[in-house]
Amino acid sequence: MNVQIFGKAKCFDTKKAERFFKERGVKTHNVAVLEKGLSKGELTSVVAAVKAAGGIDAIADAKSADFHLFCHLTSQGKFDKLLDCPALLKTPIVRLGKIATVGYCPQVWESWLKLK
Repeated sequence: MNVQIFGKAKCFDTKKAERFFKERGVKTHNVAVLEKGLSKGELTSVVAAVKAAGGIDAIADAKSADFHLFCHLTSQGKFDKLLDCPALLKTPIVRLGKIATVGYCPQVWESWLKLK
C-alpha cells in the first residue's frame, strides 16, 4: 500500500492523518505541500478523485488568507492558482493510487485498508 500524505507542518488534521496510518502499520510518503506543492499531474489526479465532493473547490482551503483571490476565478484559473500557491490547498490531501481524499477522512481510509 503506497499512501501519500500532502500536508502542512502546522496542520492538526495532517498530523492526525499521519498518526492514523502509523497506528495501523501503513507506511506513508509525506510531502510538505508548502515546500513542494503539487505537480500538474498530481493536482489533476486529486481533482478527478474528489469530483463528487466538489472537485477543485473542495481542494481549496476557505480559511486561507488568499481564498478571496481564488473564489472568483474560472475553473482553469483556480487550477493554475492552486499550482502557484500551495498555501491555498486544504490539507491533508491523502492519495492511494488514483483515489484521494481532502481533509481528515478516517472512515474512507478504513475502507482503503480493506483493499489490501
